[in-house]
Amino acid sequence: MKLTFRWYGKDDKITLNDIRQIPMVSGIVSAIYDTPVGKIWSQESIAALVEKCKVNGLECEVIESVPVHEDIKLGKPTATEYIENYKENIRRLAKFGVKCICYNFMPVFDWLRSELAHKNPDGSNSLAYHHDSVLSMNPLTSDLNLPGWDSSYDKNGLKTLLNEYSAKNEEDLWQNLTRFLEEIIPAAEECDVKMAIHPDDPPWGIFGLPRIITNYENYKRFLSTVDSPYNGITLCTGSLGASATNDIIAIAHLAKGRIPFLHLRNIKRTDKFDFVETAHPSACGSLDMYAILKAMADDGFDGYIRPDHGRMIWGESGRFGYGLYDRALGATYIAGLIEAIEKSDRRK
Repeated sequence: MKLTFRWYGKDDKITLNDIRQIPMVSGIVSAIYDTPVGKIWSQESIAALVEKCKVNGLECEVIESVPVHEDIKLGKPTATEYIENYKENIRRLAKFGVKCICYNFMPVFDWLRSELAHKNPDGSNSLAYHHDSVLSMNPLTSDLNLPGWDSSYDKNGLKTLLNEYSAKNEEDLWQNLTRFLEEIIPAAEECDVKMAIHPDDPPWGIFGLPRIITNYENYKRFLSTVDSPYNGITLCTGSLGASATNDIIAIAHLAKGRIPFLHLRNIKRTDKFDFVETAHPSACGSLDMYAILKAMADDGFDGYIRPDHGRMIWGESGRFGYGLYDRALGATYIAGLIEAIEKSDRRK
């Protein structure tokens, strides 16, 4: 298992030197942020990212993410061009040592929360989701810029996009995802790059948009769509764990050998569709982090792990969910879990 840390490039107030000082963290998870979605990443930009990590004593073997253009999800005629560009990005990243690409297939919106800075009893603040608050918003008129809301769309562009999706259902999205996978997985196999789809976050439909990477049965369908070890998943405990109906360990067993990337974070469910993000240890939330990681280790998981969203603690400010301190605590907690699991296994 390799412990990694998300970094947002030159605009991230957290430096690679900061990350390098976190015990056991050996790699960076990042992306190229100056290229429009659907375009080909320049080899110069990729090389510069990998080299910057290297000179700071860190690997750059995981990219999160190479975004999927909406035309691909919608199945428009222009999807062909964007899929070819995506395949070229896989090839270029492989050339510079990338081994895993995380991506998602969520229409329009990425992960969504209703609060950026929910006040916790201990004085920290964290991301939170209150379903009724989200449902009360109109994405075309709301002034609130929710996390996961793609600000590259103006209101007119967003309206057009939502209207296009209004004619699509889950089966349409499955068909378009299948075409995408059938095209890109052979390229990934040739380049020895594991593709790892991220679950929808939260794992249910929002604003009438279809969402399909949400539960055990849908993962079963996804994995069988293109039956290849290069067609894998990013197991995100916080995303899947938002729904009490999701058995994360069962999903991990289902995807045995097909999980190159693990996002570990904890959440506390406060109602059927409401949750608050917490510190990483099991006792802080609704998820048994040890049991999840132990089950994966028993299945032979040896991929990449990163601590996912963290709280803002000790007066830190910055990118919500992506401060340094709480994620660093999460990384050391995960490192402790790994050591305990590995040593207990050796004693058997």
